[in-house]
Amino acid sequence: MIELLEEYERPNNFVYPKSIIKLLELNLTNFDVWYFMDKESVRIRLAGLQKRYPERNLIPFARRGDCDDIACFEVGKGEQVYVIHDFASSGYEQRKIYENVWKWLEDVVETMIEFELMEETE
Repeated sequence: MIELLEEYERPNNFVYPKSIIKLLELNLTNFDVWYFMDKESVRIRLAGLQKRYPERNLIPFARRGDCDDIACFEVGKGEQVYVIHDFASSGYEQRKIYENVWKWLEDVVETMIEFELMEETE
């Protein structure tokens, strides 16, 4: 079961958007290519992000299995989702910004469909 970071583990009193809690309640956490990280993976990534991108305050929650992309919230930026190419040089890590979790999820599902269709034709 996927769990979010406890309140005391989150930087700057970060509060998760209700949309992410809803996805967890529905157990919508694995979309083949993209998947939610377990709590320990989030802790490890959070520590790494703080070292690699100290000017940002990113809270990771999902990753893409075929590359180093991770989906994050950024403290103080509302419900926006930031797709970060982790391990890129600072200043070059930003891949995409989504208005909210639902917009990110639309893209994630589309990616899953494209991936599955490609697999079927091979």
